[in-house]
Amino acid sequence: MTATRSEGTAAPGLVAQLVRFVAVGVVSAAVDFGIYHLFLSFGTAPWLARAVSFICGTTTAYFLNKRFTFGDSAGGRGRLAGFVLLYATTFAIAVGVNSLALALLPEIAFKASLAWVISQGTATAINFVMLRTVVFRS
Repeated sequence: MTATRSEGTAAPGLVAQLVRFVAVGVVSAAVDFGIYHLFLSFGTAPWLARAVSFICGTTTAYFLNKRFTFGDSAGGRGRLAGFVLLYATTFAIAVGVNSLALALLPEIAFKASLAWVISQGTATAINFVMLRTVVFRS
């Protein structure tokens, strides 16, 4: 069953939202990952590189998810406030998990990349559930 939005257009179902969320996630993750490694290449502290990259990836995700994944339906400031609160929480989780992974992983090739993947995966799982059920609910 497909939910409907207030203006009468059908909201995408769970599977369609999940597929779109993954596609938007790939784009946003590429932005995040690229900026993370760019900052690391300039000698930036890993926590700061992860913080800046997360903000850039998150900004990309917000606008793409708002438009393509969950729809541009009503919500205004309340929706934006919910998004900011959610991403402030997942920001702390992503930076914390990244730092923890860097501390716990052995010295291996691509250690920073693996830490990023672990932190991103954790944040992504939380974000989909909360975006769908709270921030962008129909």
